[in-house]
Amino acid sequence: QVQLVESGGGLVQPGGSLRLSCAASGNIISLDAMAWYRQAPGKQRELVARIVRPGIPSVAGSVRGRFTISRADGENTAYLQMNNLKPEDTGVYYCSLDDRTTSGRVETYWGQGTQVTVSS
Repeated sequence: QVQLVESGGGLVQPGGSLRLSCAASGNIISLDAMAWYRQAPGKQRELVARIVRPGIPSVAGSVRGRFTISRADGENTAYLQMNNLKPEDTGVYYCSLDDRTTSGRVETYWGQGTQVTVSS
C-alpha cells in the first residue's frame, strides 16, 4: 500500500500564494507520475497539474503561468506552488500517485485532500 499526505492548504486573499506538499510513503514499486487535482463545491474533480518521470511537468490551461508542480529527483514528494490565487481556485486539492506494478499495471493512490479557500 501507498500513503499520501497533503499539507499546506488554508485561507488566502486573492492575489496571494500557497505551497502545497504531498509526501508519499509505503511500498512504491515504480513511481510513474504524481499529480494534483481539485474539486470545487458542486463540480467534478479536475486535473490541475501532473509531473511524470523523469520530471516532465504539465499544468492545466486555467492555472498556467500561476501554478507550478515540482518533484525533486529521488524524492517521493510533490509540490504545487500556487501564485496569484483567484476565488475560482477555491476547492479541495487532492494529490495522486501512479505506481507501475511489476506486471505493468498502474495503480493510482489518492491523498485525503487539503482545503484551499481564496477569499477576501
